[in-house]
Amino acid sequence: MTSNLNWWKGGIIYQIYPRSFMDQNGDGVGDLAGITSKLDYVASLGVDAIWLSPIFTSPMKDFGYDVSNYRDIDPLFGTLEDFKRLITTAHDLGLKVMIDQVLSHTSDQHPWFEESRQNKTNPKADWFVWSDPKPDGSPPNNWLSIFGGSAWQWDSRRLQYYLHNFLTSQPDVNFHNDEVRHLQLDNMRFWLELGVDGFRLDTVNFFYHSQGLEDNPPVPPGEPKTMGAPHDNPYTYQRHVYDLSRPENLLFLKELRALMDEYPGTTTVGEIGDDFPLERMAEYTSGGDKLHMAYTFDLLNTPHSPSYIRSVLQNMQDIVGDGWPCWALSNHDVVRAITRWGENEDPIAYPLVAMALITSLRGSVCLYQGEELGLPEADVPFERIQDPYGIPLWPVFKGRDGCRTPMVWDNSLNGGFSDVEPWLPVDKRHLALSVTQQESNPDSLLHKVRQLLQWRQRQPELIQGELTQIDLGNDDLIAYIRTLNHNRMLVVINMTGSQQTADLPHNVTVLEGHGFICEVEGQKLMLPAYQAFYARID
Repeated sequence: MTSNLNWWKGGIIYQIYPRSFMDQNGDGVGDLAGITSKLDYVASLGVDAIWLSPIFTSPMKDFGYDVSNYRDIDPLFGTLEDFKRLITTAHDLGLKVMIDQVLSHTSDQHPWFEESRQNKTNPKADWFVWSDPKPDGSPPNNWLSIFGGSAWQWDSRRLQYYLHNFLTSQPDVNFHNDEVRHLQLDNMRFWLELGVDGFRLDTVNFFYHSQGLEDNPPVPPGEPKTMGAPHDNPYTYQRHVYDLSRPENLLFLKELRALMDEYPGTTTVGEIGDDFPLERMAEYTSGGDKLHMAYTFDLLNTPHSPSYIRSVLQNMQDIVGDGWPCWALSNHDVVRAITRWGENEDPIAYPLVAMALITSLRGSVCLYQGEELGLPEADVPFERIQDPYGIPLWPVFKGRDGCRTPMVWDNSLNGGFSDVEPWLPVDKRHLALSVTQQESNPDSLLHKVRQLLQWRQRQPELIQGELTQIDLGNDDLIAYIRTLNHNRMLVVINMTGSQQTADLPHNVTVLEGHGFICEVEGQKLMLPAYQAFYARID
């Protein structure tokens, strides 16, 4: 694993959803002690870091993305002392620790908001986004919440509306207020002083709104709808010009980067949900003075044909420039990749070659817990649904619970996650894919993933090299050259279920040790179904 201050650049980050990783105290919900007990397993995969989804004090209306205390651990997960032990254990194992940081909004139970909503004259009256109603009593504009309905909620104490881009219980912080903005930076400093190595910044382009509160225009006919939300959600009908991705955001990101630079070796990755995400990524990660990297949704949606992936890589090269992406195939908000992309494909070979793809692209990588096991999307019956996003949009959109079910450590009733009924049910199909089951099978996906990741971490070109796509004359193949200094590596990916052939444009030395198979005769490459090819260019 990389050990320098730029460990994040090309690093592999393992995302842990704390509620669902390991329950140590027997209440059916995962906790920090449980995570700590499994860090040796995570380290064995060959990753550089872990990212923990929110662990702060919260009423859990949106499972921690509604923060009521930025400087403490929710008792559901443990204590600050538990967190300090986790950091120490992770660092001893060579793992960096990143945590989610939710700055754009708080819980309505946060003391800041409880004071702000009392009247229009209190010291925190302007810490959130308040507006008078229109003369007819309706909301001040047409802005919508991602979770459905108006982004404005009436408050009878102030006789005003407050802005919430998500749940009504998640009021938006007013970043135009200098005091509250600086306090959010101080909250980040608190965790940096505790030893965290970085932050995943939730909704990083939502910090600012237009103070003019202008109506958003509709998406013009024939143009693509908003990225990052299901297309049956009316949120996608608007072009989000005034409620997010405002130019002031860039100035704040520079302030944030100045803070991070005080702690060498730390990093940030921003989540960008935007109508034009690559343009935002370029803005937010270029120049070395804002975000270190940004999360891309381009491989978190449904399209996945070779032509689509090639177009993503071309757009990344054309638009993002020197910016740095962070790739992912799965996370806690989308249907798991083995179902979304690979439902009708080989259940071991397909997820492995998909992992070969994202770990060989220019950028960093996020792997979601259970991805190394090939877990499919879990089936959660309606009566067990917990996600507030899924309940009102059921059954067309079933929410995010199917990717958040417990990690399966063995094939016992609750998958070794807990001794009691978990907060979300374990899908019985997952039990045969548990860590214990796969550790005992040398041909399992887990062993193959571990071999691939550990091999990849020894290839400097794949970690930090530039990427140039090439055309091998076969539309079913994805091919590119990774270049670092004067060293060049050719990568060819076959994500189809049939053998593909191509003429190689260079003399090459075939690389081994990664676990994939191929055949090269002269300049002819024969790449079987679901295989990746790596070679040094002579």
